[in-house]
Amino acid sequence: MNDYAGQHEVISENMTSQITTDLARFVQELKQERKSNFHDGRKAQQHMETCWKQLESSKRRFERDCKEADRAQQYFEKMDADINVTKADVEKARQQAQIRHQMAEDSKADYSSSLQKFNQEQHEYYHTHIPSIFQKIQEMEERRIVRIGESMKTYAEVDRQVIPIIGKCLDGIVKAAEAINQKSDSQLVIEAYKSGFEPPGDIEFEDYTQPMKRTVSDNSLSNSRGDGKPELKFGGKSKGKLWPFIKKNKGATPEDFSNLPPEQRRKKLQQKVDELNKEIQKEMDQRDAITKMKDVYLKNPQMGDPASLDHKLTEVSQNIEKLRLEAQKFEAWLAEVEGRLPARGEQARRQSGMYDGQGAPTANSCAQDRESPDGSYTEERSQENEVKVLATDFDDEFDDEEPLPAIGTCKALYTFEGQNEGTISVIEGEILYVIEEDKGDGWTRIRRNEDEEGYVPTSYVEVYLDKNAKGAKTYI
Repeated sequence: MNDYAGQHEVISENMTSQITTDLARFVQELKQERKSNFHDGRKAQQHMETCWKQLESSKRRFERDCKEADRAQQYFEKMDADINVTKADVEKARQQAQIRHQMAEDSKADYSSSLQKFNQEQHEYYHTHIPSIFQKIQEMEERRIVRIGESMKTYAEVDRQVIPIIGKCLDGIVKAAEAINQKSDSQLVIEAYKSGFEPPGDIEFEDYTQPMKRTVSDNSLSNSRGDGKPELKFGGKSKGKLWPFIKKNKGATPEDFSNLPPEQRRKKLQQKVDELNKEIQKEMDQRDAITKMKDVYLKNPQMGDPASLDHKLTEVSQNIEKLRLEAQKFEAWLAEVEGRLPARGEQARRQSGMYDGQGAPTANSCAQDRESPDGSYTEERSQENEVKVLATDFDDEFDDEEPLPAIGTCKALYTFEGQNEGTISVIEGEILYVIEEDKGDGWTRIRRNEDEEGYVPTSYVEVYLDKNAKGAKTYI
């Protein structure tokens, strides 16, 4: 499936490099060209509108001048026919009529010139400019269509290149699906989640007709700590034997995980011991790093005060001692559980009252009674390493512990090469999380991500603490 998905990634990468990038650039070029063509079209249209306005203006002027010339001519004829008008007034009217006729002739010539010019411009507009613009747009669209076809052809070639590999991937998927062994898979789950409880034996008949002390039978479901009276679990309120099918109580988890079945308890204790050993090793590496730094300070006093590291060294040593005591406690519980679980193949013979001296029952009402039989067998360590199934959905109590919370951020002022154990390399300008402040030894504990954390010199970083963060301190 991963190989099959990888081929689709190859297709995506090739499409991006061979098709998408070029098409994006081509689209931008088409947009600019289309914008330029539309601009030319609007410009030609505006020119035609201007020519039309000029034609209309000359036409109205010609019409106005003709009307003025007619009125002047009529006025002259009226004055000339009137015998009471002086000769000078008649001459003046005649001259005015001539002037108006000349203006009408000039307006006629201007109108004729404007009309001829407009007709010529209109012919060029409809037969030259606009067809040329439409031709450019058509050619642009044809190039776009051709380019789309070329891109589709390129995609086909890109897809065709991985078809043989995809065929092999599909063959592998079919082969893997046919190789599924449901029995083996079920056995893996059983090995990971087996409780270790042993089914109880038959309940013996107790003869009340005989004057004898009644005893609880071996491998019964009763509580052997009681007063000798059998107390069957089935049918009562407590159903410890039905543990796998009863909803768990989400109350407090005992430190020794005594609320879990023997096999699951053993795995949880082993996990806790491994975590503590890792913490111990981490603290020891930190102690070695501080010791080396102290030696450097002793040899080169100008680099720092050796006495400033004593407090940190003491603190780390105390942490190591605490972790060792904690590890010993869990190792003792682990040894106790492993001693109680019989090995594979061994005849399982447990009695209900064998473990009366163990810890008290937990608050979990559905947990198995401490006096009840334990598991029939356990795995060897090598087998345990071979079969590891994640138990994320089995119970919320199996979640990993959360890492230390961040109490602020910091910015690297300089580049630092963390070559010693417990240190971490940083690059100038890098932003990281602060998880532990400088405690006077000149070092600050930081984190880059979940898997990378360590110490850097405090003078190499600029720290910004979150006042609301848990564990953040304010110094005056």
